[in-house]
Amino acid sequence: MHFPTNQIAIAAFVAIALMQTTRIDAATDRPNLVFIIADDCTFRDIGCYGGQAHTPNIDRLAEQGMKFTRCFQAAPMCSPTRHNIYTGLYPVKSGAYPNHTFAEDGTQSIVQYLKPLGYRVALSGKKHIGPQEVFPFEFSGKGNNPDMQAVDQLLSQCGESSTPFCLFACSNEPHSPWNKGDASRYPPEEVILPPYLADTPVMRETFSRYLAEITYYDGQVGQILELIDKHKMADNTLVVVVSEQGNSFPFAKWTCYGNGLQSAMIVRWPGQVKPGTVTDAMVEYVDVAPTFVEAAGGTPAEVLDGKSFVPVLTSQANTHKAFAYGIMTTRGIINGSDAYAIRTVRGWRYRLVWNLNHETKFTNACTKADYFQSMIQAGRDGDAKAAEVVRKYQHRPEYELFDCETDPLEMNNIVDDPKYAKVVARLKSELADWMKSQGDAGVQTEQDALLHQTRYKGMSREEANEAFHKRGIKAKQGQGTRAKGKKRKSP
Repeated sequence: MHFPTNQIAIAAFVAIALMQTTRIDAATDRPNLVFIIADDCTFRDIGCYGGQAHTPNIDRLAEQGMKFTRCFQAAPMCSPTRHNIYTGLYPVKSGAYPNHTFAEDGTQSIVQYLKPLGYRVALSGKKHIGPQEVFPFEFSGKGNNPDMQAVDQLLSQCGESSTPFCLFACSNEPHSPWNKGDASRYPPEEVILPPYLADTPVMRETFSRYLAEITYYDGQVGQILELIDKHKMADNTLVVVVSEQGNSFPFAKWTCYGNGLQSAMIVRWPGQVKPGTVTDAMVEYVDVAPTFVEAAGGTPAEVLDGKSFVPVLTSQANTHKAFAYGIMTTRGIINGSDAYAIRTVRGWRYRLVWNLNHETKFTNACTKADYFQSMIQAGRDGDAKAAEVVRKYQHRPEYELFDCETDPLEMNNIVDDPKYAKVVARLKSELADWMKSQGDAGVQTEQDALLHQTRYKGMSREEANEAFHKRGIKAKQGQGTRAKGKKRKSP
């Protein structure tokens, strides 16, 4: 059969295009998926995000992939964060919104979504999730950190059987007590403290050890990347590295400020993600599950709150979401205020924070720590900045508004400035709509947080509250006993 020359050219072009499409589909049909997560790491402290921590492995990965500048999570605590990632649901909808929590029975997770697509789905390191029926990962770990030998074995087995895998490598670093890594790299007198912290010797020494542990985490990232290379899987493996919620110093973890909810996210996916790219597209941790499902060739479940950002990774889109949301509850956490509900919405430029129990003093594990106590003492000794930092952390107005473009550290509350009235009204409406869609009743949801913590599971509201207050009384008595014991030992 004879074809005109131009038709032959067209046919050849179509054939080549189809071949390229087939190669892309084949490469992305079942890529390996690796998600590496830190524990209590403020994203700003990582090298490629402008931080002073030495992070050569993460920085190199950013050169090989895509760095996100607007990645957020929905809760500034470990357990709800991890439930958020694995379920693709916001915290209240899944039931996992306080700390030490669990997802509602019947909730589906990334395991149930990927196994039918032929994946082995493993988690090595920190868990902090439940129940087992919702999260039937292949578990491994060493001291709450990834077990590199188990990871090596997983990659070896999957390579031999040509089975795609999804691995969540969950570090416990740089979570306190900051006892890993080489702190000598960060002399306390040379450490640069964020301007929202008071400058005390205790704070400097503690921050030095925290930075050292970020470098330790970077080493873990490097180990996992080396194992991927060892098994010659780099070309067909999508790697995501994130920093989790912020550190446990003031104004980060346990808060709904940017330092508590914004995260580093770096993605390497050879052949799909252009190396050395930076995106301002707004994504959330809740988007990880649907993104992995789509990358694996599946269709994300309609029940998910998250939305796949594969189009951003493949440069088919440069935007993703208009808003990111967050929730914090202190009820039931270590040294937490009896009830201090916080909600937030972050748009492209502005963040609105709603402190529902703003009349209450804000407390958590941080406020008992020696570094926070050193700030209190500095204030008492006449350090005006230290006194102001402590006050702003523990006593807040009902609403706070921040211009994240001109005030990225969110230190200047402009909610009462009349020229931002329309911004406040719009964000309040957006936040209310989101809370309604989640079944979030605000203060009542805060009160019911106990019912969603493992130690109170199965109790009625009355039983949970009674057990909660008994624990509080015992804790205070224990503190008193320890204090008396110390007194008797004093000379």
